[in-house]
Amino acid sequence: MLPRGIVAAAVIASFLLFSTGPGMAAEKKFPVKPIQIIIPFQPGETDNLLRPFIEKMPEYLGQPVSFVYKPGAAGATGAGFVAGSKPDGYTLVGTSQSSVCLLPVTNKDAGYTRESFAPVTCLALGYLMVAVQSSARWKNIQELVAEAKKNPGKINYASTGTMGISHIAGEAFARAADIKLNHIPAQGSGPAVTALLGGHVDFAVPGSGPSVPHIRAGTMRALIVFNEKRVQALPQVPTSTEVGYPVVLPLGYGLLAPKGTPREVVEVIAQAAQKVVQNHKAFLEDRLFKVGAEIGFMGTQEYGDLLKSQSDYFERIMKGIK
Repeated sequence: MLPRGIVAAAVIASFLLFSTGPGMAAEKKFPVKPIQIIIPFQPGETDNLLRPFIEKMPEYLGQPVSFVYKPGAAGATGAGFVAGSKPDGYTLVGTSQSSVCLLPVTNKDAGYTRESFAPVTCLALGYLMVAVQSSARWKNIQELVAEAKKNPGKINYASTGTMGISHIAGEAFARAADIKLNHIPAQGSGPAVTALLGGHVDFAVPGSGPSVPHIRAGTMRALIVFNEKRVQALPQVPTSTEVGYPVVLPLGYGLLAPKGTPREVVEVIAQAAQKVVQNHKAFLEDRLFKVGAEIGFMGTQEYGDLLKSQSDYFERIMKGIK
């Protein structure tokens, strides 16, 4: 008969062996390693609107969360990368509906569709605008339109990329105003603002992120916002509908995972985001106000419904532009 000490040691050894084996490892809950969020645009807009949330999410996920930039093709490069990534929750795309809803409509060769993604959560709401330099000769949108009518195709504008949401907004505006404009594509809102401030274009159709700080600094002016109602950060700026050009394209910035990502994994990320909104609301509002945005939290189902409605909207609006 073995001494008690030897028996006890054998039991402990057996426990350690099996507790560190593959069975126990498989029971570890998501996440067990860092999560990367692919930003399919240049730094300066999408990242700025998502960053306040992402800074706080590790507190509730227990793992680091970081941005990786993969700009190109109006967002298709980065979005396509995520669509083809392993559906395990460790590679997400952070974007507006531009790259996941619009591009598959405008570019059938994008290599993915909206259904290639699993919606996780919407975090922030932004908007597009018509912006000019503060020294521009146009004091309002009516003056810009009047000159464009006299000089068809002579006024240049910068968008965030060919067939991106900014480009579509610019063309839809031109169609509503019955004018012809010359489109100059950039590689995101930041570059579009840079082109405007550098005098390379007459106006730009950028997002709120990189624009509002320049507007507050007095180097840019917004003539209209493509929003349903006036925005909190720029209450003096009329909406496109107010001035007779009903182009409404609000931007919802959120996170999406590759199709096939387990539902429980998606919910872990969405719940972490919800806790950030619940526990850090004042922090988020302060940070987002600085870039002209607002909290726009939506859960997985609500966000999915929004993206579907946006895809349908873009299908309709593209028929009018073509």
